[in-house]
Amino acid sequence: PEGFVYGEEDFVLQAAGWGGEPGSAPSRFDRALLEGWGDRMERGLFRYRLGPLPTRVLPGPMRLVAQLNVQRGTERRPPQAVHSLRQPFDPRAFNFTRIRPGEVLLRLRRAGGGGPAAPDPLLVAINVSPLERGHVLLLPEPARGLPQALTAPLLRGGLEAALLSAHPGFRVGFNGLGGCASVNHLHLHAFYLGRPLLVESAPARPLCPRRGLSLLPDVPAPAFLFYAAGPTGLEALARDVCRAAEHLADSGLACNVFATRGDPPGGAAAGGGGRGLRVLLWARRPSFGAKAGAAFNVALCELAGYLPLPAAPLFRDITEAEALRAIREHLLPEPQLLRLGGDLARLLEG
Repeated sequence: PEGFVYGEEDFVLQAAGWGGEPGSAPSRFDRALLEGWGDRMERGLFRYRLGPLPTRVLPGPMRLVAQLNVQRGTERRPPQAVHSLRQPFDPRAFNFTRIRPGEVLLRLRRAGGGGPAAPDPLLVAINVSPLERGHVLLLPEPARGLPQALTAPLLRGGLEAALLSAHPGFRVGFNGLGGCASVNHLHLHAFYLGRPLLVESAPARPLCPRRGLSLLPDVPAPAFLFYAAGPTGLEALARDVCRAAEHLADSGLACNVFATRGDPPGGAAAGGGGRGLRVLLWARRPSFGAKAGAAFNVALCELAGYLPLPAAPLFRDITEAEALRAIREHLLPEPQLLRLGGDLARLLEG
């Protein structure tokens, strides 16, 4: 794979505005990723050829983005069965040591990186069953055989990748074990979606201001919100998110994580118009066994308000109320969520 070495000068502190397609006003990172991705599509390395996808915003205050992707629903590799929040890596099951060399686009590495708090060097590989143009996986060294349990070096590497993109809709996310992870081998998802989401701008309620922890209540799936105004805050943010995710696992809860450009927790006015990185952490009841063939599986995209749908009638007819009902079945009741928020605030303060 092509080596991609980046430094502070490559971070795009303010992404472009909405209205452009992925690749408009691209950064060096965007160009390398999208050109490589397009090359692999032309070479037939994906499970299907992805063209423009029908997309609509559902009527309602949550502004859910529905998108029809029939082929992902029928052509993707069957997800692995998950039986435990602490399930060990199984080298006999499909894992990312088995991907073809041509599927890897870049080897992403921070210039001068090193030390215990450094971001992981990451392989950027195509997702062969893509959600959208530019959908990739971010992989720490696959030969390490790490299970799908979030680590601070991986998350920090993913957040730095988000800052390398100039597109406002480049998102990074994590599905944990019991949270609809498809492969028990450590990875993040990253993709471009050319639509804004409510989770980027909705105001939050502070829980632990000193550690940047808030509760984001008025969104499709209420979440714990962490925020960094720029790259200097990413080390502490990644560490805190992972401490919180570990606490969820200790409590028998699964998690999903979603990172996006967004307003400060207090809203756009609190940041003087500037945007940083919002990182959402969802606590959920774990789902074990193979993923059922439901209308849509509730993973990081759905929790964030982006609904990839596998069938045209569902895409045409689904309402906001129906989607929210399906999403919130997996979440905690509000009293339990608020108690958990207090627990996390005390954990991070300590």
